[in-house]
Amino acid sequence: MNSTQEIERVWIMRAMPTLPAGAVVWNIQQGYLPEHSVHDQSFREGRIRSVTLADGTTEYFHTIKQGQGVVRQETEHALDRAIFEKLWPQTLGKRIRKARHRICEAGLTWEVDQFLDLPLVMVEVELPSEHTPCDFPKWLCAGIVREVSNDPRYRNHSLAVHGLPK
Repeated sequence: MNSTQEIERVWIMRAMPTLPAGAVVWNIQQGYLPEHSVHDQSFREGRIRSVTLADGTTEYFHTIKQGQGVVRQETEHALDRAIFEKLWPQTLGKRIRKARHRICEAGLTWEVDQFLDLPLVMVEVELPSEHTPCDFPKWLCAGIVREVSNDPRYRNHSLAVHGLPK
């Protein structure tokens, strides 16, 4: 199990930007577990996720995020496929699917998420500190609508449970 501090900023995009060469695509499906309803206390909350990588392999994870805003605590560990498939039905009605496009530029990894069941594109970047300046790459600038790092309605959990905010 790996517990780390996550420092992440997030923005809404007008549309999917034209990505530079070298973008890596991951296909992600994730579902949120109902708190305190799972008999195995190891999985009493958080999300489970499957990530199909560019080479076609799939990895599975259980993650718990705590806190709000730009700085949060993240605890994550790998799952095997059997455990993921056993838990997946418990996430019914609390799921999202997205294509994540990862682009490394200027020492940062920009992740453009195109949601497959919502009319939404967001971009996020993890930073080494909450005071690290965030200069957008040129291919990204024109498409930024607004930052939503501190808006809990745009967290994946809220999108999975409530859909897009009004």
